Parts: sequence; C-alpha cells; structure tokens
Amino acid sequence: MSDLRVSVAVLSGVVLLSGACRRAAARFGVARSFLVEAAATFQLCSCCQELKLLADAARPGQWTELGLCFAVTTIHLLTLRGRRLSVRAASLLIAGQFAAAVAAQQFAASVWSLGLSDLHARHRRFGFRCFDPLGGSVMEAAAAELACAFVFQAALMHVSDLKEQLRVPLVAATVTALVYAGGGTSGAIYNPVLAFSVIFPCGGHTHLEYCFIYWLGPLLGMSSCILLFEKILPFLSGMNHKHKLA
Repeated sequence: MSDLRVSVAVLSGVVLLSGACRRAAARFGVARSFLVEAAATFQLCSCCQELKLLADAARPGQWTELGLCFAVTTIHLLTLRGRRLSVRAASLLIAGQFAAAVAAQQFAASVWSLGLSDLHARHRRFGFRCFDPLGGSVMEAAAAELACAFVFQAALMHVSDLKEQLRVPLVAATVTALVYAGGGTSGAIYNPVLAFSVIFPCGGHTHLEYCFIYWLGPLLGMSSCILLFEKILPFLSGMNHKHKLA
C-alpha cells in the first residue's frame, strides 16, 4: 500500500508540474502552443511510466490499476486543446512531443533513483530495466494496437460534438476499456510518442519490431477508421439513397 501511495503522490506531482509549465508557457507568445503540447506529452508519458512500473512490479490489483488509468486519462484530456496546424507546424509539434517523451524518461529515472518507496528502490537496484512488454506474438500485439487505435479514433469522432462534461469521461472510459481488453497483449498504448517513451527502452524485442507494433499498427488503425467513417460509409449511404430514388 505504501508503494501505491508514493506512486499516487508522484502522479500528482507530475500533474502539478505540468500545469505550472503550461501556465508559464503563456508568456512565450508564438511558441505557447508548442510548449503547452510538450507539457501535456511530458505529463502523459511521465504518468504512464509510473503506472507501468506500478502495474508490472507492485500489482496493486486490476481495479486499482484501471481506476488510476481512468483518472490519469481524464486529467490529461482536460488539459488538451485541439487545433488545426500547417504541415510545418505539425512537424515541429511532433518533434517537440518526442523531446518531451525523452524528458519524461529522464524525469522518471530521476524520481525512481530517489528510492521513495520499496518499489522504486527495487527498480533502481535492477538498473531501471524494463522487460518484454508483450503478452503475445509480434503480430498479435500489432493487431491489438491496430484495433485499439481504430476504436479510440471512432470514439473521438463520435463524441466530438458532445459537451466537455460528457465527452471527457466517455473518452476516458473508452481508454480504460481498451487497456482492460488489450493491455495483456500489447499494453494498449496506441500512441507512437507514448510507446517511444515507455515501451522502446524495454528488452525482449528489436526497435524495428516495436516500430511495427506501436507505430505502424496505430497508424493503420486510425487511418482505416477515418477512411471507413468519412469515405466508405458515406459513399455506401449515398449509393443506397440513389437506389431507393430509382
């Protein structure tokens, strides 16, 4: 239980630190949106680093893990602000996200090195080593990531018009359900930047295999979802309507 309390304190500290960074970013004018996004990415990756360690080593219980997942996802969604960007701006934003992901790795290692709990101390003794995160084959894990990304993108597309009070818990519940369903196979990451921060340092597989699972899988899942709901289904609906008129 002490491990759980320390981990919750670390999660709270990360949220407060990221919030302070977002408020400070307001002073930087043009760079504000990029700094805010970097802070959000840092928050997500740092929290998931702690949650993964807690789930892998301490095993506080499935419902506790899912409850923390729901809480962290809700907080993260409340800090996000969607916006349209040019290709150049989007490229810079992605670069900033990967930089924040690396910073989250270093921050997590620094916190663990303090040995604030028995869990952190044990992890430090093992050199912060992360072992094989997959619960299935490479193809099974890639399929799980593809499916998770498809469902997540579909959820985003169908709740986008709802009020934030409804949209945020619905998306958070979707994320939690996907972690429950796919976590045992691939970890249910379906976020290339998050995978780069949390999964890529782990042993058991090559970086190329991780790219196939955690980059290509989610990309195909998201793309196929957009293609289905924005192109294929409207086309089939239009064809059906024409046949009825005929």
